[in-house]
Amino acid sequence: MKRVWVTGGAGFIGNHLVRYLLHTKEAWEIHTIDALTYAGNLENLADVLPHPRHKFHKVDVADREAIQNLWEKAPPDAILHLAAESHVDRSILSPLDFVHTNVLGTVTLLEMARIHWKGRSDVLFYQVSTDEVYGSLAEGEFFTEGSPYDPRSPYSASKAAADHFVRAYGHTYGIPFLISNCGNNYGPYQFPEKLIPLTITHLIERKPIPVYGKGENVRDWIHVEDHVRAIALLLEKGKVGHTYLIGAESPRRNIEIVQLLCDLYDEITGETCSRSLITFVKDRPGHDLRYAIKPSPHLKALGWRPQIPLEEGLRQTIHWYLSHKEWLDSVRSGEYQRYYELQYRERLGS
Repeated sequence: MKRVWVTGGAGFIGNHLVRYLLHTKEAWEIHTIDALTYAGNLENLADVLPHPRHKFHKVDVADREAIQNLWEKAPPDAILHLAAESHVDRSILSPLDFVHTNVLGTVTLLEMARIHWKGRSDVLFYQVSTDEVYGSLAEGEFFTEGSPYDPRSPYSASKAAADHFVRAYGHTYGIPFLISNCGNNYGPYQFPEKLIPLTITHLIERKPIPVYGKGENVRDWIHVEDHVRAIALLLEKGKVGHTYLIGAESPRRNIEIVQLLCDLYDEITGETCSRSLITFVKDRPGHDLRYAIKPSPHLKALGWRPQIPLEEGLRQTIHWYLSHKEWLDSVRSGEYQRYYELQYRERLGS
């Protein structure tokens, strides 16, 4: 039986990936590794925690001793590395947390792979990364597999460093690896600090919806389930040592996304005038203007295509949050409230 580690598996993308692998790979044993910090939540995995081919381990990927102990008990044949601090705003407030998890955590896993996978070619270290490592784009341009790295935030710098370490360990020590860089994910279980769930949450509570600057920043959106399908496909059929770009070719200005969410919410709930909740606030420092992805032709050649159009995916996401208010209440702990106050209180003038 193939044993796969999914780091960060109790987080937003990770829980979808764990569930997908359990449902589609009957010969695989899935081990979820998560430190359960603010965005990692066992409730995200409630339906699969008892699964006979699933094991959960509360472990910090940067804890070398804990990772070594786990490796001795359940040595992996593949590591799907998703564990990361991922919110740009938080990286501006506390960059060292991002160095700890995103850089040190990645190198700790690579060190274990260097020691234990020596001489093996039937293993894989899969680094799940972001398009933000490429910096900001001018209008009409797109990120491609050959785009140079140009990170602009502590978050993107930490992910860029992690990507470079993965490549370095691959080329220096022969660790089989691949990397994928993806655009902005959205969908069920996303922590409500991100734009789409934050907007939906404020729509539900009829609170001002904060939008940075004039909302002109462009992001390329993909439904998390489309991303997960791409990861699972590349895990089995991707070319070792290759980098893949995953995107649904749906770049939109932030204000367009927020307005569309307001309109869809009114359509679904019968509310009116939700756009009046939009409140423009002071922009964050160093806010990249535009991201847009040209998906890898190699990925398309393997048969992957995004299946969930943006508007349909947003409508589904609104329905999910409306029907999971208990989950939403449970994840917005005192820590989240403290962060929200720090990030938005002054901006919103409240």
